[in-house]
Amino acid sequence: MAWFGDIDRPFFLRSSAKPFQAHVSQEAGADLSQLQLAVACASHRGLPVHVALVRSILEDAGLGEDALQCPPDWPLDASAARRVVRAGAGEPRRLWHNCSGKHAAFLRACVASGWPVESYLDPHHPLQRAVVEFVAEIVGFPVEPVGVDGCGAPVLRTTVRAMATMFARLASDPVLSDVFAAMHRYPALVAVNGQGDTEMAIATNSSAKGGAQGCVGVAVADKFGIAVKSWDGLGQVAYLGAASALEQLGVLSSTARETLEPVVHPPVLGGGRPVGRLEPRFDLEMS
Repeated sequence: MAWFGDIDRPFFLRSSAKPFQAHVSQEAGADLSQLQLAVACASHRGLPVHVALVRSILEDAGLGEDALQCPPDWPLDASAARRVVRAGAGEPRRLWHNCSGKHAAFLRACVASGWPVESYLDPHHPLQRAVVEFVAEIVGFPVEPVGVDGCGAPVLRTTVRAMATMFARLASDPVLSDVFAAMHRYPALVAVNGQGDTEMAIATNSSAKGGAQGCVGVAVADKFGIAVKSWDGLGQVAYLGAASALEQLGVLSSTARETLEPVVHPPVLGGGRPVGRLEPRFDLEMS
């Protein structure tokens, strides 16, 4: 094991839990295609391909957008937001919310299992209980009490140590191989090109998932899991830490280092121009 900082301080997983929530939806009968599974793991940017895949998950379950209980939102991607405004959109939609893929997969699993659809976000709902039980089992860590995520779904408690274990299981456990494969094959569906988790999956044989308030997990195929939490909540710092850890652990080829240079050393802007760059300053402790 290698670590730096306080790895046993609790925090909420936020969207870094999505690969494991998507797995539970699949096990409950969602029967998602690989493309759909990738967007179920996503904090997507509302690009047309993202929206089309979320809509297809709902349609395959015989449901419409009105079944989603994530908040209405505009696409996170600026170009996608401009596109829908030019097309006449006058208000945000649930379909455009970055968590709508996860919610659609939840709904499809509920339909397949004969569970109530209207209460799918209730922490006591059979699907949400299955998520809690699965994650607690694979990490050996009490993920309760749950909180409420920004999208309205139950959010799980973790630590950096427990989160790294989760992503190590994603990297190596055959039970999670379909989720790993979908995320690694379609990283731009999980976020978008240029985003830290997408870029790490492109540059290495890994899958990665970031979450709000500065957390990110990386699953390096058949090797190990990495978890990073930025205590000031900055996602940029979390991605920098994860990419730097990949380098210190010998995962990065010269090509991968070049690809991840903007992640490891993001520019600092002043007056609208680069005036410096962030530098990782930590050395992993080994045991």
